[in-house]
Amino acid sequence: MQLPVFAALVLIVAGVWSLVVWPQFLRRVMKDPRARDGAGKATKFLTVHVVLVSISMVLGLATAVIGVLGLLG
Repeated sequence: MQLPVFAALVLIVAGVWSLVVWPQFLRRVMKDPRARDGAGKATKFLTVHVVLVSISMVLGLATAVIGVLGLLG
């Protein structure tokens, strides 16, 4: 396997990994008692994790797209 093809495949796998793992993490964070205060309002704990997951998923999607474009030439 040539290096550019291998690199593209690694990017695709890394991107898909992010898109699969981070939503599962966010589901667990949202069930965490620290995610909401006594009134049910989102806490900084939840806000920070939503931002972290959002950025990670955008980067994961971009990584996968770059990998696909690398395979297509």
